[in-house]
Amino acid sequence: MNITLEGRIALVGGSSDGIGFAIAQVLAECGAKVVLMARNEQKLQSAVSKLSVQSGQSHSFIVTDFNNHQLHKQTLRTYFENHSVDILVNNTNGPVAGDMFSKSELDYQLAFDLLFQNAVYTTNLAVSSMREKGFGRIINVSSMTVKEPSDTLVLSNTMRTALVSWTKSLSNAVGRHGITVNSVLTGFFDTGRLNSLMRLQAENSGVAFEKVKESRIGDIPVGRLGEPREYGALVAFLASPYADFLTGTAIPLDGGAGIAAF
Repeated sequence: MNITLEGRIALVGGSSDGIGFAIAQVLAECGAKVVLMARNEQKLQSAVSKLSVQSGQSHSFIVTDFNNHQLHKQTLRTYFENHSVDILVNNTNGPVAGDMFSKSELDYQLAFDLLFQNAVYTTNLAVSSMREKGFGRIINVSSMTVKEPSDTLVLSNTMRTALVSWTKSLSNAVGRHGITVNSVLTGFFDTGRLNSLMRLQAENSGVAFEKVKESRIGDIPVGRLGEPREYGALVAFLASPYADFLTGTAIPLDGGAGIAAF
């Protein structure tokens, strides 16, 4: 099976590093023209220079701050006035960790804008041209905490669950237009985000970082952390014609760490 995305344009959020960049890399290797999106222009310039152009395509980037919802809306609105995309990957860093009693009403609002409102707004802009083309792929980077909430990630649990539910509703509305909509429930991947969370856990518990990491890996049946490029491979499949009949799903990608059977 050979995944070819030549002629497709992919907009990938949070793609200057980590899982987002790995997704962009694999999509580019499959022939897609990739538009990176993040807030650090210097990192974006470096990232875009590393993407494959073996299919003769070119790549670009959008500088935007997902933490500033109104400015982000303006940036995306301007982009979509003159551009369209075939593949949209909604991805951004999660909100600050914390338990139920450490978060204010403002914290919830900011997390709602970051993880839900941004994705909904961008998706609505993208869907318009996707319907005209009769093709579209919307892939939301989510988390296993949607199924198994973490006590220390209350903001992420709440907002990502809302987006997965919205994703299902959207898939029902656009399926007959050749548009699929899916979420990937992220497990433990070897990224800066996970390392930051493990360091925070180590500091709060007084346990050495390496012990915390060993404990996390011990909960994964395959015995290791996920590699970001493995994530990119799944997204490339979901973006391809091979996934035409796959929509409205939330797919765990966690090395078997999830407790639930389904």
